[in-house]
Amino acid sequence: MKTPLILITNDDGIQAKGIQTIARVAAKYGNVVVVAPNGPRSAQSSALTIEVPVSVKPVPSDVENITQFAVSGTPADCVKLAISQLLDEKPDLVISGINHGSNASINVIYSGTIGAAIEGALHGIPSIGFSLCDHDADADFEPSLLYFEQIIAKTINSEMPKDICLNVNAPKGEVKGIRACRQAEGRWANDFGQTPAPRANDYYWLIGDFMFLNDNDMNADQCAIENGYITVVPLQFDMTAYKAIEFCKQYETEA
Repeated sequence: MKTPLILITNDDGIQAKGIQTIARVAAKYGNVVVVAPNGPRSAQSSALTIEVPVSVKPVPSDVENITQFAVSGTPADCVKLAISQLLDEKPDLVISGINHGSNASINVIYSGTIGAAIEGALHGIPSIGFSLCDHDADADFEPSLLYFEQIIAKTINSEMPKDICLNVNAPKGEVKGIRACRQAEGRWANDFGQTPAPRANDYYWLIGDFMFLNDNDMNADQCAIENGYITVVPLQFDMTAYKAIEFCKQYETEA
């Protein structure tokens, strides 16, 4: 059998503990190529670099079947660049993460981790975004790592439905198991804070409090995470609101 080729990226930067941890796990299942930003690129979603050139720098690895490149662009850039220029063949799996911090609920809209997983799915490649609900640079991934490995192994050995990627989030600390969930309803409030400036213009910093709207629904990812479960949510990039097509028909007309 052909040895699987696994492409790994993230949005915390190639130096982050999360990506180095998952790369070593993935290396048990195939040849790993890490193509990741050369620094933090959080909240980049599916952004692409179009106004400046993107640079690539090889990074040494102490694991035999792991090859690494640091890229000046976004997570989505990394996936595109890897597939079109850096790899000799199409990957069998794209992994994004492990992200330091949650990507549950509405965070999928903003996440560079998920943006990279979506980019992989757009190329027809099974893709997974992994996140741990802990922003600490030295976060402890150990309680979740065996479960993440199980998800990788099952994905390699099964056929993922077309045009989706998986959003996997783990709680900090002890894990009770894995649950298949839907995206929780949630919103960010108080999005900006103001800081007085010494000159004419004031400064604003992006802050915010997360408002979770499915408090008691264990089928919603945020609730399941808060109750100690790793969640697996299938995401699609067809953003059509099918339930509203009938509403939109009022706008139809003929020339």
